[in-house]
Amino acid sequence: MSDLRVLRRLYDWVLGWAHTPYGVSALVVLCFAEASFFPIPPDPLLIALCLGAPHRSFRLAAWGTAASVTGGIVGYLLGWGAWSLLGDFFFAWVPGVTPEAFSTVQDLYERWDFWAVFLAGLTPIPYKAFTLSAGVFAIQFPIFVVASILSRGLRFFLISGLIWKFGASVSQFIDRYFNVLAIGFGILLVLGFVIVGWMF
Repeated sequence: MSDLRVLRRLYDWVLGWAHTPYGVSALVVLCFAEASFFPIPPDPLLIALCLGAPHRSFRLAAWGTAASVTGGIVGYLLGWGAWSLLGDFFFAWVPGVTPEAFSTVQDLYERWDFWAVFLAGLTPIPYKAFTLSAGVFAIQFPIFVVASILSRGLRFFLISGLIWKFGASVSQFIDRYFNVLAIGFGILLVLGFVIVGWMF
C-alpha cells in the first residue's frame, strides 16, 4: 500500500506542473526521465498541457517525442555500457523482473527486435525496461532509434491530435469520468508491469 501512496504522490506532483509556467519544461524532463528510470508515464501531463492550450498540442507532442526518444537512447547507452553498475537498481525498481529471467528476453530481441521496442513505446508496457535491455543485449542501434521514434511519436501525436480535434468535449469527458479514467489508467500501468514480468 505504501508503494501505491508513493506512486499517487508522484502522479499528483507530475500533474501539478501543468499549472505552472514550467509545464512544458517539466514535460520534456519527464519524457526524458520516464524513458530510462522514472515510474510515471508522461501522458497525464501531456493531456493536461494540451487541454490548457489545444493550439499547442502538436508542438507539445513533438517536444515529448524528441525528449522521450533522447531519454530512450540514454537508457540504451546505459544498458550497453553500465549495466554491471545499474542492474541491481533496475531489478529493484521494475516490479516482476528477476535477474534469472532477464536473460530470456534476448530471444525476443533476436526474433522481434523492432516490434519489441515499438510495442513498448506505444503501449502501457514500461518503455524503460526495453530501452535498457535493448542496450544490454546490443540490438542494432538504428533499429532501436527508428522503432522508438515511430512508437513514441504515434503515441504522443495521437493523444495531442484527439485533444486538438475534440478539445472541449474531451475536457468535459475527462472531468465527468475522471475517477473511472484514473482507475483504468492505473490498471493499464499495472498490467504493463505484469506483462514485462511475464515476458522476462
